[in-house]
Amino acid sequence: MPADALATQSNDPSFADVWQELVWRGHIRVSTDEEALHAALTSGPITFYCGFDPTAASLHLGNLVQLIVMRRLQLAGHRPLGLVGGSTGLIGDPRPSAERMLNTKETVSEWVGYLQAQVSRFLSDEGDNPVRLVNNLDWTAPLSAIDFLRDIGKHYRVGTMLKKDAVAARLNSDAGISYTEFSYQILQGYDYLELYRQYGCVLQTGGSDQWGNLTSGTDLIHRVEGVSVHAIGTPLVVNSDGTKFGKSEGNAIWLDPALTSPYAFYQFWLNALDDDVIERIKVFTFLPRTEIERLERAVADEPYKREAQRTLAREVSTLVHGASATQAVISAAEALFGNGDLAETDAVTLEAALRELPNTTTSPDAPIAQLLSDTGLTSSLSEARRAISQGGVYVNNAKVEDVAATIAGSVLPSGVAVLRRGKKTLAGVFVE
Repeated sequence: MPADALATQSNDPSFADVWQELVWRGHIRVSTDEEALHAALTSGPITFYCGFDPTAASLHLGNLVQLIVMRRLQLAGHRPLGLVGGSTGLIGDPRPSAERMLNTKETVSEWVGYLQAQVSRFLSDEGDNPVRLVNNLDWTAPLSAIDFLRDIGKHYRVGTMLKKDAVAARLNSDAGISYTEFSYQILQGYDYLELYRQYGCVLQTGGSDQWGNLTSGTDLIHRVEGVSVHAIGTPLVVNSDGTKFGKSEGNAIWLDPALTSPYAFYQFWLNALDDDVIERIKVFTFLPRTEIERLERAVADEPYKREAQRTLAREVSTLVHGASATQAVISAAEALFGNGDLAETDAVTLEAALRELPNTTTSPDAPIAQLLSDTGLTSSLSEARRAISQGGVYVNNAKVEDVAATIAGSVLPSGVAVLRRGKKTLAGVFVE
């Protein structure tokens, strides 16, 4: 995120404190002692952390929730630690269904660098409370197995560990659970203990599905150091129909533009349902309460205008990809439907947009009728010729007049063409 974007962010002054705003925005699903935590957040700066495991080459939307919570706490004056788990990433926290595939040490080390760069973009490294990036491999690598079992493992009770949700789910499944993944909660608890000792860290944030791992740390610190520290579990974001948010046919929405293009990212938010959009705006944007309430009325009174969806898509895309990339996406979307000059549209953004549409790769002299059929805009060649003769087919927003016309002469300098049937049905053509 550009530094100027960080400079424009702020918490909403209509709330008495950051805790009240986090609650209103739906960021708190579960926490340790609420009264004590509220007091800690309002009585002076504290150090807090959130951990991100490098089990992939990029963070995703679930991680974005944590980054926004961290940024809000930082804006309130608190000191963030961004932990990227070089050691826990070698293990992986237990999934409810099956064992994780273990990645090589070289791969995990490479991904640590990627994730650290992403985390640092969302948190300021300036001022009195700059973000500090830490890697748990720094304190686990020197630790022998004997020292780990004697100094840390002795504070854990197997009966308690078995009750953790992810562990219990795996024990009741056909897959079972390995000792490797069973030990993950001890490693995460040890992280919190080390951060408490090194930096005075007294708060950890994470998803509510990680609550067992979060309390592993609070319990360990209480046993070893005799003090009470805090944890926040944010709600898992789901759609109003109960389906998992941020998944499309098994594919996550990534923050890395090489994995999810800015165009696809923008369209994902633009497609939010009316029932979901206001909650998304609360969680994923820095818009103030008054503006969110206005958008809520707009959804109720004029849902067909989709103002809330367009606002959500613009705000989150700008947050993740920056203002210029977001504007390029908006311009490309408008040009695709004839409200802009395709020749002047950013070529990379346009290509990414066409990759999200039905598309085909063809030769420079391919008949347009054939391309309509190849891309699925028509079900047959005869239907394609009929659509052209009726004046309902466009290439790069120019009407096709001749049923025998080819794509030659209509290809943009970047080697692509936009095929449209009617007002809204689009396809991409890539010319070799």
